[in-house]
Amino acid sequence: MMTGTFIERLNRFSAMVDIDGKSEKAHVPNSGRLREILVPGNAVLLSPATNPERKTRFTLKAVKHEGIWISIDSTAVNGLIGDALNNGRLPLFGKIKEFRREAVYKGSRFDFRILEENGRECFLEVKSVTLVKDRIAMFPDAPTERGRKHLMELIDAVKNGYRAMVIFCIQRPDADAFRPFDENDPAFGKALREARKSGVEVYAYKCNVEDEGELVLYREVEVKL
Repeated sequence: MMTGTFIERLNRFSAMVDIDGKSEKAHVPNSGRLREILVPGNAVLLSPATNPERKTRFTLKAVKHEGIWISIDSTAVNGLIGDALNNGRLPLFGKIKEFRREAVYKGSRFDFRILEENGRECFLEVKSVTLVKDRIAMFPDAPTERGRKHLMELIDAVKNGYRAMVIFCIQRPDADAFRPFDENDPAFGKALREARKSGVEVYAYKCNVEDEGELVLYREVEVKL
């Protein structure tokens, strides 16, 4: 892992960073706006690309903002939750027989389909959260029709006898609670409240960003709906 300084966001998936006085283009593995944390002058952690033919030589993994490291790699949360499931470290489940990733249900693809020892199946969707204001984590930071559709499909899964769950994985340690960002996407907030009333389980966990940008599941926080 390398350190650098953020210069500017070029588009959804690329940014300019300074590494040892040289400007480099880096891949941004997050389609969110991230305006509050991708601030010029902030320190960043970068991983070198393993594919020599890739257009960007680095991937922007984390940003230091107001004294804390924040992971911005939205793909990291699936690996984090997958490891927790694999090692029995997610207390939302008892014993698990098996699970698989990228599970299709009707018109949606969910992050996990979990078979519990009691025979019940659960569809689990994991959402990456980077926005925190006044110690309240919020999602989404940009309107998401796809996110609303996921919630509607989870409601349908519950109606058809499945267990259904969404986990908001907060990629920073400075949140005491979570709520939907209604001011930004009221349709998503409405759908999330409807989902919980319909039996979809809604949880939020905050994380620590440790040495080398590693994301570590820390503890559950309150969901305020």
